[in-house]
Amino acid sequence: MFKDRKDAGEKLAHALEKYKGKDVLVLAIPRGGVEVGYRVAKHLDANFSLLVTRKLPLPDNPEAGFGAITEDGSKVILERAAGRLTDRVIDEIVEKQEEEIDRRIKRLREGPLPEIEGETVVLVDDGMAMGSTMRASIKLCKNKNAERIVVAVPVSSEEVARKVGEIADEVVVLEKPEFFRAVAQVYEQWHDVSSEEALQIAEKREKEQ
Repeated sequence: MFKDRKDAGEKLAHALEKYKGKDVLVLAIPRGGVEVGYRVAKHLDANFSLLVTRKLPLPDNPEAGFGAITEDGSKVILERAAGRLTDRVIDEIVEKQEEEIDRRIKRLREGPLPEIEGETVVLVDDGMAMGSTMRASIKLCKNKNAERIVVAVPVSSEEVARKVGEIADEVVVLEKPEFFRAVAQVYEQWHDVSSEEALQIAEKREKEQ
């Protein structure tokens, strides 16, 4: 159990101690992953930025998703979840999320992503539910020729951690609850992170670097 995202980030940072001072790039997935990623980057004395990735929500249940897309167009589609959707509906949802990604990049990040080619990249979120946003983020890093991709999250199910581990070079997960329902279950204090809060955290790290 973590008190909040700050606590989770600090504990996750210590689990990544071997990367301290090793010139790694920490990319946090906003908005929930920003505080966690900030704590990791600060402890590791690492470069820090935001990688904007969006869940592809089901039309009748936006809290659930059938995949994810990230800012270079890398997509993960969960066929079983998307099976009853038409191609037209999927295309409409993808287009809408691409527009949201563009909006969030302008809102949350100054300029383009840092250089990824040849870098060790640590991808951070506040947890993995279905893992689609993280898998799409891994695809982006591979497209940009990252040298090594490390996934680091406070919580995940055993199954999702295993699947993500098949495409990442390393996966660090602090908690794998036997009965996993949602990321929020391991946090004493949980709230939806606003764009303003995410921006403040990102700017704070920018001033520190």
